[in-house]
Amino acid sequence: MRHTNRRGMLGRFAAAAFAAGALLAPAASDAADPPFVSREVRFLNPFAPGGTSDLIGRILADQLGKQIGQQVVVENRTGGGGVVATQELVRSAPDGHTILLASMGILTITPQMQPLPYDVEKDLIPVVNIASVYNILVTGPRSPIRSWQDLAQMAKDRSRPVSCATVGAGSSQQLSCILFAALTGGQITQIPYRGGAPAILDISTGRVDVMFGNMPEFLGQIRDGGLRAVAYGAAEASPLLPNLPVISKDGLPGFVIPSWFGVVVPGRTPDAMAARWNAELNRAMQSPEVQRRFVENGLQQLGGTPEDFLRQIAADRQRWGGIIREHNIRPE
Repeated sequence: MRHTNRRGMLGRFAAAAFAAGALLAPAASDAADPPFVSREVRFLNPFAPGGTSDLIGRILADQLGKQIGQQVVVENRTGGGGVVATQELVRSAPDGHTILLASMGILTITPQMQPLPYDVEKDLIPVVNIASVYNILVTGPRSPIRSWQDLAQMAKDRSRPVSCATVGAGSSQQLSCILFAALTGGQITQIPYRGGAPAILDISTGRVDVMFGNMPEFLGQIRDGGLRAVAYGAAEASPLLPNLPVISKDGLPGFVIPSWFGVVVPGRTPDAMAARWNAELNRAMQSPEVQRRFVENGLQQLGGTPEDFLRQIAADRQRWGGIIREHNIRPE
């Protein structure tokens, strides 16, 4: 397991954070900022089309294209729970023309669970955290699972295998399955997918029992009856589905699954370039259209400085590291 060096990261981001603070105010008000990219921007996405990360990426890409005067193209590079897309970013030129929407798992969980072909400390620069996402437990419309307690009992009885969809090793979806089983004393089989959309299809048809995942990609199916929402794995309920129980407040206090997505750039990117991306992304999140689409899809807007993002990464690495060690969690 690789242990992260927070002091080293703080030193690396100090100049970028200062520059971001200087750039953020004018970027939000001055549409005539000089161009900082000269051609199409690749916005790498680590998961399949139709999922939460794809939704966030496309919302941002639309707005960023208007701001920077260049097309921003979402490029889905799936596989390895985000490793494939992250490696593609690391191999890219550090010139601001390739950015990555990184999940919490990519930056805080996967590095503590398996060897990686890159160093998250040296090869990635976190720019800004974009959005937090409600974790929610869903099942199919004909499933006998009506509560999280039903799932816990089925997993403990072991009368038949209980399956849980994930999006790969190190994802919050995988940790949700593992932690739920550990806290309830049950056994749950993980079924890995390259993204939330294909997993949802199998859950809705009953081929897989449940999934703990990101609420935005479930909303349409929940409203149409293709999925049944069971409970929140998040710390609180969303205003969009306010009546579902919150598992941590309904008898399983240790079960809280945070989830967020932020933007990172290659590790050798100049501080001024990283700061400019921080400013442009914060500016994009201030757009009324972006804010409207975030609210409609159950996304909680974040934003802020690189140091804000760094503190979130460090806190979640520490939390998940403790859980991984306590429960001896390994990728399956």
